[in-house]
Amino acid sequence: MAVTTIPLNLVRRSICPHCWKEFPPEDVLWISSSNELLGDPRLGPTHQQRFLPTNFNLEGNAVDAKGFACTHLACPRCHLSVPRALLETEPYFASIIGHPACGKSYFLAAMTWELQQILPQSFAYYFIDADPVANRLLEEYKESLFMNENGDKLVPLANLIRKTETEGELYDIVSFGEQTVRYARPFIFSLQPQENHPHHSNRDRYCRTLCLYDNAGEHFLPGMDSTNSPVTHHLAQSRALLFLYDPTLDQRFRALCQKTGINTVSMSAGKVGQQVQILSEAAARIRRYAGLPSNAKHDRPLMVVVTKFDAWASLLEDNDITPPWIQVGDLCGLDLERIDNRSAALRALLLKVCPEVVATAESFATNVKYVPVSALGRTPELIPGTNHVAIRPSQIKPVWVTVPLLYALCRWSPAIIPGARPKAKSNGQPPRKSPPTNRR
Repeated sequence: MAVTTIPLNLVRRSICPHCWKEFPPEDVLWISSSNELLGDPRLGPTHQQRFLPTNFNLEGNAVDAKGFACTHLACPRCHLSVPRALLETEPYFASIIGHPACGKSYFLAAMTWELQQILPQSFAYYFIDADPVANRLLEEYKESLFMNENGDKLVPLANLIRKTETEGELYDIVSFGEQTVRYARPFIFSLQPQENHPHHSNRDRYCRTLCLYDNAGEHFLPGMDSTNSPVTHHLAQSRALLFLYDPTLDQRFRALCQKTGINTVSMSAGKVGQQVQILSEAAARIRRYAGLPSNAKHDRPLMVVVTKFDAWASLLEDNDITPPWIQVGDLCGLDLERIDNRSAALRALLLKVCPEVVATAESFATNVKYVPVSALGRTPELIPGTNHVAIRPSQIKPVWVTVPLLYALCRWSPAIIPGARPKAKSNGQPPRKSPPTNRR
């Protein structure tokens, strides 16, 4: 007996996180379960067949041609797997861009680890792995950084997280007839209000699916975008762009550090122009993908995430590393005034030392914020007798890594991540700052 498979709450249009095709939920394909049903025209002979079902079991799952119940779904265009959450909740796409070796993977691992701790504790939101298969590599990153069995030993950074490659397990190959296309594989999480959240009774309206993209820096170099490898097309879908900028690669910045007595031994040499070129290329692609005029400004938040804050924090007058959120009643809200003030101070520093970064960012986006972060929370040590740097994983304590994404979420959906101002009052009492996040 056939039964409907449509959940009570479906979005009107879903978006594939791989090929970015919009489709109504009823068009979603199912992935066969029987081992006899191998061979998909898009993905090749080793993949399970995708199909539009006509038979379902009593649980509402499709039944394949061999009578096996199916539980996994796929995009009707590219046939890649999509989590059910994307059919039931509104997606939020965020892209992390930056120069090769700027620390994107360290930042992403630290940010998602901290979100898993902070959102339940301070904002009454669950931050849940929505696609364990797609997120497997990121889980390995987090385990290496925060659950390392050699936590008290010096571990070379190169051994903690390997460099993001331009091909491999972060990408999927799809065939469209004679043309083969490579798509970026996102990391996918679910945001759900907890029982103690004010909107829990209406939770279906306040759940979101978060898709994060971490491309190899080489993909943002000029000439690396093509119809066969549209791995950065997520930029046009993204509601927030996080541009990672490593100031310690710039000789001018290192000179300022030396002048003020900051140890620069572990800072790598590089060219700031290469980092700015990445942002310029990303801006050009977004205008091209979205059909924007060449002089138009993007209307979505651009977060200039300035890394390695632990190394140069003394260059800012206010270098307090406590989290920027305020207790308001039982929950917290982002301290928007503090974030705005720090953004202005950091902007002034960048404008003085490397003004092309500010000019490039602000000529592209209308809403630019500058946020200092440290994925590790401390400066790595040089291994004696070598040029390699290392850190003790047990001492890793990220600083402000969640702020860029939380700020973007606050601007997009303040019902999920509310903002707050220190001078505001709640229940007649002045708000107080929340205690620092619990650490291991």
